[in-house]
Amino acid sequence: MSQAVSNLSPRRLTVLAVIAAACLISLIGFGIRSSFGLYLEPITTERGWSRETFALALAIQNLLWGMGVPVAGAIADRYGTAKVVALGAVAYAAGVAGMALADSGLELYLVGGILVGVGVAFSSFSLVLAAIARVIGPERRSLALGLGTAAGSMGQVLFSPINQTLIANYGWFDSLLVMSVVALVLVPLAFSLPRGTAAKGEPASNQGLTAALGEALSQRSYLLLTAGFFVCGFHVAFITAHFPTYVTDIGLSARAGALALSLVGLFNICGSLLSGAFGQRYPKKLGLSAIYALRALLILAFLFAPANELTIYLFAAAMGLLWLSTVPLTTGIVAQIFGLRFMATLFGIVFFSHQVGSFLGVWLGGLLYDQTGSYDAMWWAGVGFGIFAALVHLPINDTPLARLRMARAAS
Repeated sequence: MSQAVSNLSPRRLTVLAVIAAACLISLIGFGIRSSFGLYLEPITTERGWSRETFALALAIQNLLWGMGVPVAGAIADRYGTAKVVALGAVAYAAGVAGMALADSGLELYLVGGILVGVGVAFSSFSLVLAAIARVIGPERRSLALGLGTAAGSMGQVLFSPINQTLIANYGWFDSLLVMSVVALVLVPLAFSLPRGTAAKGEPASNQGLTAALGEALSQRSYLLLTAGFFVCGFHVAFITAHFPTYVTDIGLSARAGALALSLVGLFNICGSLLSGAFGQRYPKKLGLSAIYALRALLILAFLFAPANELTIYLFAAAMGLLWLSTVPLTTGIVAQIFGLRFMATLFGIVFFSHQVGSFLGVWLGGLLYDQTGSYDAMWWAGVGFGIFAALVHLPINDTPLARLRMARAAS
């Protein structure tokens, strides 16, 4: 093994180190926040809060995450990713600890909503995906983006049972404190990411941020991609936050809810890798359209299926295949059309739309449940939004812009 490593070039070792660090950041960062739904019932029960109170805190978190990513992306595009992610990890850890200490809804909104949201934004997987894209040439980029996304899913697989075990054995308060310490592991990992902004396989660009934003916002395809990613956020955030409690509502154990989230993450590893491989060979927009159409059909089938443990696990596994498989294709389209110079910023804006959807998915889930005693309206909304997203991706033109084609031809 040591001989094999010694035969690798310094450049290849650097690339492998970046990919490994990025995957670990994605795994830990996504794993922690994907388990927050497990805390809904124990925290609201002990504090005497409504489900909407906890849901609104997570909704604010998702919104601040979305608002912060373009800002974090712009800073990373200018100064490099390492310091941005390290700063975000500190805020993330402080916010998770604050969730344990909050004893009012307002305090929960401030720490679990705003502080965690900003922390997640500045240590987001969208930043590490941009870092991966910078060190991998276009011939393997889609696959590498799929790998980085799959790592986040592995975090969900690992952290859901870990959090459920900690909650069951030590209580939700101690479990959150443990997670805040784990978030600090992101700080040393961040400094393995690229410090600069150069991108492999792409000519240097003199384009400024203002020009890049104006160019992107004038492109119909970019706006369609942004609108479609809203739906992904709506689906993912609603299920992450409310599905564990939905499972207990139908009479199953909390363990079944945690296992369902783990299945989503496990099968999304396959879905993300398959999505990355698909995007390497076929039009990415067709993959996105198919994913959203299949989500709509799956939710529709779930509404009419028997409410039992087998249905829960089958739904979780199938949804897992479609879960974050949108990410390598969406990031890939942004890089393909506009290049890598401002990828973190441009994808950050697309991701903000995702987080607006997340805000509505989490908050409306809690609000409508408190008003109606059921999640049915949210499931039906998921069907309708899935059909909308399937249609909106079809007109996208993912051909690289003329300036990129000319620059590549000249280099």
